[in-house]
Amino acid sequence: MKNITVGEFIVDTQNNFPGSSGELSKILSAIKLASKIVSHEINKAGLAADIIGSVGNENVQGEEQQKLDLYANDKFINALSARGVICGVASEENESYIEFNNEVNSAAKYVVLIDPLDGSSNIDVNVSVGTIFSVFKRKTNESEPVNISDFLQKGDEQVAAGYIIYGSSTMLVYSTGNGVNGFTFDPGIGVFFLSHPNMKIPASGRLYSVNEGNINEFKDGIKKYISYCQSESEKDNKKPYSSRYIGSLVADFHRNLIKGGIYMYPSTKSAPNGKLRLLYECAPLAFIIEQAGGKAISESGRIMDIIPKELHERTPIFIGSSNMVDTLEQLMNSEG
Repeated sequence: MKNITVGEFIVDTQNNFPGSSGELSKILSAIKLASKIVSHEINKAGLAADIIGSVGNENVQGEEQQKLDLYANDKFINALSARGVICGVASEENESYIEFNNEVNSAAKYVVLIDPLDGSSNIDVNVSVGTIFSVFKRKTNESEPVNISDFLQKGDEQVAAGYIIYGSSTMLVYSTGNGVNGFTFDPGIGVFFLSHPNMKIPASGRLYSVNEGNINEFKDGIKKYISYCQSESEKDNKKPYSSRYIGSLVADFHRNLIKGGIYMYPSTKSAPNGKLRLLYECAPLAFIIEQAGGKAISESGRIMDIIPKELHERTPIFIGSSNMVDTLEQLMNSEG
């Protein structure tokens, strides 16, 4: 059986997007190229002291920026702008969106939102990190400058989304609305090969992922669900679930996607809107999980239905196996 490269796969499936004229393929190719460069740099982190640690600044989120945050941000933005197929990009690391106003880019049909290096604070201790991206078709006319409305679109309007996980191997996982496929990077020849075709999350799992150190700040419905996960019932022949929380979103999500499970980042008293960003983390992963047969909700409904009001908006998220999310939602709705 022939090994299929990500490039071959993109070409074979681009007919699913009438009218795209190959733009989506070029966007994915740019992301693929930048991910190779970032992966190589991450793999040197233990040897090159000048690429690990903090730069001493905070990003717009109020989070300490790591050196590799800025490196990855530059590489992805440069790769995307060079292809001439997007009119703008919004990054978690930048306060506002970036407009590409040269003659070629300004008339492009698409914008990209990206978290260049999610979980970067874990690099110093050799924990898996990732990149998350999302692609939208612009709302403005192609003869007009890109503006904020092109980026503030609900998850249902995404035309593609994906992530790269930099771990024991580097993997690119993405969807263009026709299922989810995963590609593993072969560093020997510098090529991503299809390794996980048509990925589906099990309807139920036995893993739950949440920072239980914050449990005293969770709402009662969340506490009930965690208690449910920890319970044991002879009548139902039910054993307690296993708690697995890496603290690196892409790593936790990727494991649960393959094995089945639920990832939770609820609101807390100190973070009433949750911690994770709607546009850079929650909506793209919700797009992927739904394409894989799972579910993603906030504390007030489906993630993909949320209409964002600002670029760096946050939301609580519960994402994973459909049966597990359903049980949690029932317990949240039964509060009071």
